[in-house]
Amino acid sequence: MTSLLASMWLPSGEDLIRFAPELALVGTLAVLLTVPLVIGRSSIVAGRIAMVGVVATLLLAITVGRRAIDGGLSGLAPPAAGGMLILDNLTVYFKAVLMLFLAGTIVLWFIISADTEQHGTEFFVLLLGSALGMVLMTATLNLLMIVVAIELASLPSYAIVGFDKHNRKAAEASLKYAIFGAVSAAIMLYGVSLIYGLYHTLNMTEIAPRLVTHLASGHNVFTIGIALVLVLGGIAFKIAAVPFHFWCPDAFEGARIEVTTWLSVSSKAAALLLLLRLVDALSGAAAAQGVVLNALTGLAWVIGLMAAVTCTWGNFAAYRQDNVKRLLAYSSIAHAGYMLMAAAVFAHPASVRADHSPIAAVLVYLLVYAVMNLGAFTVVAVVAKATGSESLSAFNGLGRRSPWLGVAMVMCLVSLVGLPPFGGFIAKLWLLLALGSQGGTLCWLLILVAVGNTLISLFFYFRIVRAMYLFDDRQPSFSAPVPGIALVNLCAVALLLLGVLFINRPKLIADRYARNLFAQRPAGFVQRPLDRNDGIDPGTAVVRADEASSTDGPSAKRR
Repeated sequence: MTSLLASMWLPSGEDLIRFAPELALVGTLAVLLTVPLVIGRSSIVAGRIAMVGVVATLLLAITVGRRAIDGGLSGLAPPAAGGMLILDNLTVYFKAVLMLFLAGTIVLWFIISADTEQHGTEFFVLLLGSALGMVLMTATLNLLMIVVAIELASLPSYAIVGFDKHNRKAAEASLKYAIFGAVSAAIMLYGVSLIYGLYHTLNMTEIAPRLVTHLASGHNVFTIGIALVLVLGGIAFKIAAVPFHFWCPDAFEGARIEVTTWLSVSSKAAALLLLLRLVDALSGAAAAQGVVLNALTGLAWVIGLMAAVTCTWGNFAAYRQDNVKRLLAYSSIAHAGYMLMAAAVFAHPASVRADHSPIAAVLVYLLVYAVMNLGAFTVVAVVAKATGSESLSAFNGLGRRSPWLGVAMVMCLVSLVGLPPFGGFIAKLWLLLALGSQGGTLCWLLILVAVGNTLISLFFYFRIVRAMYLFDDRQPSFSAPVPGIALVNLCAVALLLLGVLFINRPKLIADRYARNLFAQRPAGFVQRPLDRNDGIDPGTAVVRADEASSTDGPSAKRR
């Protein structure tokens, strides 16, 4: 018993500081479940508690992030915990962006659903539970933890899509979502079991070097390839990449607008960053061993093909939609394809050199995508509440009936296309520049696909603009709620600032984070204090124990 207790990991005060944002989310969930027992059920109170908890999580994430950059906290997971959780710049950045977006989603709930909500406590427990799972998805390289985190994010999402039990379409969408999710989880779990059977460990930092050695020597290539494809399939489901996208349009159309808004960004962002982390583990191990693997080239082409088909299918399918929510659902599939292009380039062996531009481009794209999606879906929510319809005809004459909403919607749509002078243009431009900087056939093909799909997207986004300004159904003007107009215009102004005034600022921040995103290293790595003149950002102050006296450890090889 004594030896068992001695081997257990007990968190220290420093560990609690590192993972304070996650603990704040867990604490908020506990308060949400406890408060109704004390003061009774109140959806408004539940919403306020959720908002306070999310803001606290955001502030803690920013505080921990600054501490990580300035003091070298990043990259030190509790070693006795088996490296189940990682604190690095990737998790800090994602938590900050996700909490900002979650706060906007809660504001949208107050605008649209607060006056009719009967089960606010349950709604916010599910919403924050899915957010916790998504945070954990990006904070681990342990395959078991990845599976658990994906399920923690998925199970509340299934329930929240069908939360309105009187809506038959929502119930059908929830059932489809759950069935597709169960199948994809089984596929991914089988891939994980194959990897565990080969290497008898679940830690990717231990698996990656051995896997690279096997691939370089031609050992177990078929089994490894099958396992990697199965794991990729499970992640592609969360991204809604083709051919794992079928759940997305039905779920987005059937769910409440605030749920659709949440899922349109959060699940894709978490799964994409998880994919980047896994790809980095493999390509980093290959770089450390000085080998160039054809298998990594094949993986890059598979992801690239998936990205090209995803954005093309999403744009063509969106053109045929008359329901604006469903149209934006297919639009989100297309944008997932654009971001997957950066993952494909990052997986290519040619990108193992010290170029982090694809990662920086993804980080900027995620931030801008969250803002423009929140703005567009808020307009849809306000129009649907005023007219009782989400169809394209409900937007007829919106530019006259509510000029503020019309102008803000145009700004969001122009940004979604990727045209200047808004943030969407900057995000897509940096993505294309990142692809071009890598060179090679794959990169140039992806650039052509991205440019072609941008032109295609003009047509279906313009359908909404045409309805707002060229069609007029002679209906009287309606009074949009002031908070709704404020949120929409805040998003529109943010897109303008990102596109014009602060054209370099998001890129500088993303560059700073992208240099040191992935901090966990195999067993035997220890942390040592670094000076900023060492040539390594203290954000990833990790070196191998037997090289602790040298200036640069193996982690510098990738940079």
